Amino acid sequence: MTIYNQKIPMTFRMATHTPLEILQQNSLTSLVQREIERRIVGGELAPGTKLNEAELAGDLRVSRGPVREAFRALEQAGLVRTEKNRGVFVRQVSREEASDIFEVRAALEREIGALAAKRATREHIERLRAIVKRMQAAGRKRDPDAYFPLNIEFHEVLAEAAGNRALAAHYRRVVNELNLYRREAITRNVDVIPVSTEEHAAIVEAVAKGDAARAERLLYEHVINSRSRLHQKDKEAA
Repeated sequence: MTIYNQKIPMTFRMATHTPLEILQQNSLTSLVQREIERRIVGGELAPGTKLNEAELAGDLRVSRGPVREAFRALEQAGLVRTEKNRGVFVRQVSREEASDIFEVRAALEREIGALAAKRATREHIERLRAIVKRMQAAGRKRDPDAYFPLNIEFHEVLAEAAGNRALAAHYRRVVNELNLYRREAITRNVDVIPVSTEEHAAIVEAVAKGDAARAERLLYEHVINSRSRLHQKDKEAA
């Protein structure tokens, strides 16, 4: 994917600082940020990878300014880190850091489950069930590359169904950090995929029935169980 195809002007003269140009620059920076984020979360840019500003600018066919601004935003989002005199790197999350983040995510997911059970529309339920079917297919094949984006999509739809923008924003920050650890862990431990998929299916049915207490409990347990499964597999592999 290149930003060039997004129908946004590729040239921008900061010297003029007109409102329209500022808007265009901000929009371009957002597009660059989303594309780099997609590559990080999707595994194209692995944890620890050094990000070259000039190379990314050339690849995306933009100037270096939007890439530099995107790096700042991604650092605030917890996806990259800047090391003085060394550059910008995709953040690496240790098992200890991930353990703490799992606990925060569990608390957020619990609230998302309760709200989604009260507010989810028929369209949300249909979308969630369709994702679970695709997860089941990925599980049968033990295919982490197919499963991982579906997992992200499932929880995004659930957060959307909760209908609370502030909660969703906090959730996305936490889950982005955690995904840096989880993708690599799931790739090493593909046997967790079918078990996790069954938990997703149960969550959907609780939400569909409007059972807030059950949805809340299942989501909390799902996150904590995911942590336990991944950590156990890591210990076995060590």
